[in-house]
Amino acid sequence: MERTLQILNELEQRGVLSRYAIGGAMGATFYVEPILTFDLDIIVLLPETQGGLLTLAPLYGALRARGYAEEGECVVIEGVPVQFLPAYNPLLEEALREARDMRYQDSATRVLRVEHLLAICVQTGRAKDRERIRLIREQATVDHEYLAGILRRHRLEGRWKEWTA
Repeated sequence: MERTLQILNELEQRGVLSRYAIGGAMGATFYVEPILTFDLDIIVLLPETQGGLLTLAPLYGALRARGYAEEGECVVIEGVPVQFLPAYNPLLEEALREARDMRYQDSATRVLRVEHLLAICVQTGRAKDRERIRLIREQATVDHEYLAGILRRHRLEGRWKEWTA
């Protein structure tokens, strides 16, 4: 995965991505015991096109030019399936903006804060998200005041209470 992160950092430096951070199950592993996952979820902020639309085409083109192939909804980079998820709503935009700088072995990367990972799980609402919330609450250090602010701003307090009661 380290080489994958190096490629992502290079793409960010070249302006193909404006910003990225690790989310999903792989993001959670920076805070808790590893969770079974098959891909690396990368939340991205993409440069706007001339018409104002966001598109993954330049990113996929840059990766194809480096010899990386698409497989389903992922691009396999150095053997790691990577799913690029544009920050498409205010919660993801905030999570990306407030992501933490971290290290994976010798590579710099950014990871969504654990509180944002929890809020995204609540917003997404799948059964596996409910299980991820349980694991994170058991194993990670969570800033509950910070989390409460996120849940309030994004109107997720009711579902949070329902899921964690």
